[in-house]
Amino acid sequence: MEIPARTDVRHFTVALLGAFLVLTSASARAQSAPTPLEDNRTITLGYIDIAYELGGIIDPTLQPGSTSSARPNWFTFAPHASQAGGKGMYCAALARHFINAARGQPSVSLTGALNRLGLGDVVRLRVQDLSLQLIAQGLTVDAAAALSVLTSSLNVAALGDPRTLTTTASRMGAMYWSAPGATPLDKVETIVITLERTLHEGNLAIFNDIGGSARLYLGWRAGATGPITPARVLSEFTLVDAYNAEAQQAYAWAVAHAEDSPRPTRMDVLFPGMHWKSLLIAAFALYEDARLAPTPARRDALIAMGTNFVAWREQFDQAQAVFTPAGAPADEISRAAVLQALTPFLMTDFGTVRWTYADFAYAQPDRDGNPLTSPPTEYSWADFWDRWNGILFAFDQAYARPTELWVMPEPLTDPLG
Repeated sequence: MEIPARTDVRHFTVALLGAFLVLTSASARAQSAPTPLEDNRTITLGYIDIAYELGGIIDPTLQPGSTSSARPNWFTFAPHASQAGGKGMYCAALARHFINAARGQPSVSLTGALNRLGLGDVVRLRVQDLSLQLIAQGLTVDAAAALSVLTSSLNVAALGDPRTLTTTASRMGAMYWSAPGATPLDKVETIVITLERTLHEGNLAIFNDIGGSARLYLGWRAGATGPITPARVLSEFTLVDAYNAEAQQAYAWAVAHAEDSPRPTRMDVLFPGMHWKSLLIAAFALYEDARLAPTPARRDALIAMGTNFVAWREQFDQAQAVFTPAGAPADEISRAAVLQALTPFLMTDFGTVRWTYADFAYAQPDRDGNPLTSPPTEYSWADFWDRWNGILFAFDQAYARPTELWVMPEPLTDPLG
């Protein structure tokens, strides 16, 4: 190597130092930005705090770490739902680590690829079945394993239905062949990025909006003097973009119809033209009303109406915009396609009450009347109504075992640190 002259050495040193500073600065920025799983951990813990604070308003006997027999409110469900989204991000993180390792040293067999993933026996068997189906469609061993592992922390048992296995493989194969990327692993990474961003953005959007509104409410309540009544909430507590007159309208309707059977759920029909953030104020008023209710049955009916109001705002305004955005980045594929492919595997543990989308789908009338298609593959989490009805099914399932939702989840960490 030729040694540069003194002047050139100085220039070379300055340039090298500049490059080092740029790299150091970039590294610092990268380290300062939380990962999706780190954000998910913060959000899950934040929801747990809110769940106990708000739950303690409805049921004054509730203490952090204890349980309540009152019907769960939206914020009791929220930590578990956040954890479920985190499991999808966990799958994405596992796929990312696998892709990075496979770029340096490709697997020589599917067995070798699965060994790298370190999956348990039952999960490994299902991931293997899906990988084999994808390999038959022309995917490489590593691409097939990386794509299949996106189901590994979800309800992978759904693959035990051969119809679900076949349809899932077909959908994943179609996503793979449509994804941009110069290499097989590049194409799979596009799918992984799409899933991770979708879940992460949804997690942040919902927590910032609804979790932030709850924090504002709890702060307002703590600073208020005198008894807190639903009327005070509706007239004194405000949120940006919400209209107190609309909140009053929704609250009055809910009080009159809380014990209707079936419980009303079509907010678009009930309150056409309403700004859905107004429903949050109405929900807080309903939760206060539940605290004052004369009987447990009336209390629980008011809680359920308030929870439906919050869930509508969550799903109709926050989640839907993330799941089906107006435009997609060039390094993504269709978010709706990714969510549809994973819908049969969706699962949430509400404490010790396990909800799966497959259970919901199998409990419905056969949608297409075709015995060759499995019911869970006939729905899509990206479709608002499919998602909304599945969530209402989960609420009703959990309402039958209210104390069990207070077994709070342990927030997730990166699968490989």
